[in-house]
Amino acid sequence: MGRVARWRRVARAHPTVTDALLAALLFVVSLLPVNPPGGPPRDPLTVGAVLLALAGCGALVLRRRHPLPVLALVTATAATALLVQQARGPFVLTVALAAYTVATRTDRRTAVAAGAASGLVLGGGAVVALGVGWLDPAVVVLLLWFGVAVAAGDAVRSRRAYVAVLEERARRAERTREEEARRRVVEERLRIARELHDVVAHQIALINVQAGVAGHLLRERPDAAEEALGHVRSATRTVLDELATLLGLLRRGEPDAPTEPTPGLGRLDALVDGFAAVQPVRWTLTGRPRPLPSTVDVAAYRIVQESLTNAHRHAPGAAVTVGVTYTGAGVVVEIRDDGPGPSGTGDQGTGLGLLGMRERAEAVGGAFHAGAGPGGGFRVRAELPAPMPQEVA
Repeated sequence: MGRVARWRRVARAHPTVTDALLAALLFVVSLLPVNPPGGPPRDPLTVGAVLLALAGCGALVLRRRHPLPVLALVTATAATALLVQQARGPFVLTVALAAYTVATRTDRRTAVAAGAASGLVLGGGAVVALGVGWLDPAVVVLLLWFGVAVAAGDAVRSRRAYVAVLEERARRAERTREEEARRRVVEERLRIARELHDVVAHQIALINVQAGVAGHLLRERPDAAEEALGHVRSATRTVLDELATLLGLLRRGEPDAPTEPTPGLGRLDALVDGFAAVQPVRWTLTGRPRPLPSTVDVAAYRIVQESLTNAHRHAPGAAVTVGVTYTGAGVVVEIRDDGPGPSGTGDQGTGLGLLGMRERAEAVGGAFHAGAGPGGGFRVRAELPAPMPQEVA
């Protein structure tokens, strides 16, 4: 089997050489003293027989490049050999091979039409040369050769087309997998960038506030300055821990790598206390708290965190209210401040903070709204879905 497969690979790599060797073999065989079907014995060899065999077999070298002209030529050659009583050897094989090639290289309709025309021409030549009818066994066998050759060629062509379709599907699937992998890489980069923005922006803003408080109270109230510096140390430690956790997610394959990079609403007390030292912040809880899906919990926490950072940045000193409401459909977070409100930014906002909050809410299937509050100031509201599980009776 290995030797046969090797010969097949060589034949496919050099089709013209293979056809030339096949034509030479048929030419040599055609010179042997074989009688035509149903006919009387012929002379062993003549110049006309050699020339007709050379023309019919030599045309097969070009059968792949020009299948229809080659079929017409070998058919005419074989019919002429029959009519002049010079048909020698496997003259039918040359025509059948040409018909097979036409069936593999063209569509089914063309192959059937060309094979039928060739069969009729060669059959007519046999009827005239042998003086028999169309139903004579010799003529019928001759026509059957064409039917078998065309059917075999059409089957090979169909199989090749089927294999080509499968290969194209495989290539398309491979391209799709590569595109999906690239898309996931981009999404992962965006997610990490969003996490880094939330972590660093919030904690740096908090450090800046506490450092300013410490500098202001250092001489007059050293105790309060020391407390502010303690908040600075706590904030730096928090941001370093969260950055280490984020980078730990990139260590694929390490069993100790954390699986959740950010805190949730369970740490809302610490988040609010960090701002309460420099800006009046209060928060309320409505409904019965319950465990939330990690993506919803992270999104809610980050929206509150980013909103507090924006409130300090754009409305320093303004009173801020944080409301968390647990409902049967999920959780609602609402952050309000009594500052001057938006200045021409509109509901959509233009900063990365608002865009990031909107993306977080929509990523978990929630709704997000940010804009001027009913009584002035600025309001951020996010409704995040987290249906309450049904209790089993």
